[in-house]
Amino acid sequence: MKYLTILFTLFIVLIIILADLGQLGFLKLLNQIPFADKIGHFVLYGILTLLLDLTLTRTLPHPSRKLTVLRIALILSLLIGLEEYSQQFFAKRTFDLVDLAFSYLGVFFFSWVAINKK
Repeated sequence: MKYLTILFTLFIVLIIILADLGQLGFLKLLNQIPFADKIGHFVLYGILTLLLDLTLTRTLPHPSRKLTVLRIALILSLLIGLEEYSQQFFAKRTFDLVDLAFSYLGVFFFSWVAINKK
Protein backbone atom coordinates (compact mmCIF):
# COMPACT_ATOMS: atom_id res chain seq x y z
CA MET A 1 0.00 0.00 0.00
CA LYS A 2 2.87 2.35 0.84
CA TYR A 3 4.37 2.11 -2.66
CA LEU A 4 1.02 2.64 -4.35
CA THR A 5 0.54 5.78 -2.24
CA ILE A 6 3.97 7.09 -3.18
CA LEU A 7 3.40 6.37 -6.88
CA PHE A 8 -0.02 8.01 -6.88
CA THR A 9 1.38 11.07 -5.10
CA LEU A 10 4.10 11.35 -7.74
CA PHE A 11 1.44 10.95 -10.45
CA ILE A 12 -0.54 13.90 -9.01
CA VAL A 13 2.64 16.00 -8.75
CA LEU A 14 3.46 15.16 -12.39
CA ILE A 15 -0.01 16.24 -13.52
CA ILE A 16 0.38 19.54 -11.63
CA ILE A 17 3.80 20.21 -13.16
CA LEU A 18 2.61 19.36 -16.67
CA ALA A 19 -0.44 21.60 -16.24
CA ASP A 20 1.74 24.47 -14.98
CA LEU A 21 3.91 24.09 -18.08
CA GLY A 22 0.89 23.80 -20.39
CA GLN A 23 1.99 20.32 -21.47
CA LEU A 24 -0.95 18.14 -20.44
CA GLY A 25 -1.16 16.48 -23.85
CA PHE A 26 -4.07 14.05 -24.17
CA LEU A 27 -5.38 15.01 -20.71
CA LYS A 28 -6.41 18.37 -22.20
CA LEU A 29 -9.00 16.46 -24.22
CA LEU A 30 -10.73 15.44 -20.99
CA ASN A 31 -11.42 19.10 -20.24
CA GLN A 32 -13.72 19.20 -23.26
CA ILE A 33 -16.12 16.86 -21.44
CA PRO A 34 -18.56 18.87 -19.32
CA PHE A 35 -17.53 18.88 -15.63
CA ALA A 36 -14.63 16.47 -16.27
CA ASP A 37 -12.24 18.91 -14.60
CA LYS A 38 -14.41 19.08 -11.48
CA ILE A 39 -14.84 15.31 -11.36
CA GLY A 40 -11.08 14.95 -11.82
CA HIS A 41 -10.39 17.21 -8.84
CA PHE A 42 -12.85 15.28 -6.67
CA VAL A 43 -11.65 11.80 -7.69
CA LEU A 44 -7.88 12.38 -7.91
CA TYR A 45 -7.58 14.25 -4.62
CA GLY A 46 -10.06 11.86 -3.05
CA ILE A 47 -8.04 8.81 -4.04
CA LEU A 48 -4.87 10.49 -2.82
CA THR A 49 -6.58 11.19 0.51
CA LEU A 50 -7.82 7.63 0.87
CA LEU A 51 -4.43 6.14 0.04
CA LEU A 52 -2.67 8.43 2.52
CA ASP A 53 -5.29 7.71 5.19
CA LEU A 54 -5.06 3.94 4.80
CA THR A 55 -1.28 3.92 4.61
CA LEU A 56 -0.64 6.24 7.53
CA THR A 57 -3.29 4.83 9.86
CA ARG A 58 -1.69 1.41 9.40
CA THR A 59 1.92 2.54 9.82
CA LEU A 60 1.82 5.36 12.37
CA PRO A 61 1.63 4.25 15.99
CA HIS A 62 -1.16 6.64 16.90
CA PRO A 63 -4.14 5.42 18.91
CA SER A 64 -6.75 7.64 17.27
CA ARG A 65 -7.58 6.76 13.66
CA LYS A 66 -9.96 9.72 13.41
CA LEU A 67 -7.33 12.19 14.58
CA THR A 68 -4.81 10.87 12.05
CA VAL A 69 -7.37 11.11 9.21
CA LEU A 70 -8.34 14.63 10.31
CA ARG A 71 -4.71 15.75 10.33
CA ILE A 72 -4.15 14.30 6.86
CA ALA A 73 -7.29 16.06 5.57
CA LEU A 74 -6.21 19.40 7.00
CA ILE A 75 -2.65 19.15 5.66
CA LEU A 76 -3.88 18.09 2.22
CA SER A 77 -6.46 20.88 2.20
CA LEU A 78 -3.75 23.43 2.93
CA LEU A 79 -1.48 22.06 0.19
CA ILE A 80 -4.33 21.86 -2.33
CA GLY A 81 -5.37 25.42 -1.52
CA LEU A 82 -1.80 26.65 -2.00
CA GLU A 83 -1.53 24.80 -5.30
CA GLU A 84 -4.81 26.24 -6.58
CA TYR A 85 -3.76 29.74 -5.46
CA SER A 86 -0.38 29.35 -7.20
CA GLN A 87 -2.15 28.88 -10.53
CA GLN A 88 -2.56 32.65 -10.73
CA PHE A 89 1.15 32.92 -11.39
CA PHE A 90 1.21 30.59 -14.43
CA ALA A 91 0.11 31.78 -17.86
CA LYS A 92 -1.47 28.43 -18.75
CA ARG A 93 -3.45 28.09 -15.50
CA THR A 94 -6.37 29.84 -13.86
CA PHE A 95 -7.42 29.97 -10.23
CA ASP A 96 -10.92 28.53 -9.82
CA LEU A 97 -12.84 28.40 -6.53
CA VAL A 98 -15.14 25.70 -7.92
CA ASP A 99 -12.11 23.48 -8.66
CA LEU A 100 -10.93 24.12 -5.11
CA ALA A 101 -14.36 23.25 -3.72
CA PHE A 102 -14.44 19.95 -5.63
CA SER A 103 -10.92 19.16 -4.43
CA TYR A 104 -11.99 19.77 -0.84
CA LEU A 105 -15.14 17.71 -1.30
CA GLY A 106 -12.96 14.83 -2.52
CA VAL A 107 -10.66 15.14 0.48
CA PHE A 108 -13.46 15.22 3.03
CA PHE A 109 -15.64 12.56 1.40
CA PHE A 110 -12.77 10.09 1.11
CA SER A 111 -11.64 10.95 4.66
CA TRP A 112 -15.13 9.98 5.79
CA VAL A 113 -14.78 6.73 3.83
CA ALA A 114 -11.44 6.03 5.53
CA ILE A 115 -12.88 6.68 8.98
CA ASN A 116 -15.86 4.40 8.36
CA LYS A 117 -13.83 1.61 6.77
CA LYS A 118 -13.94 -1.45 8.99
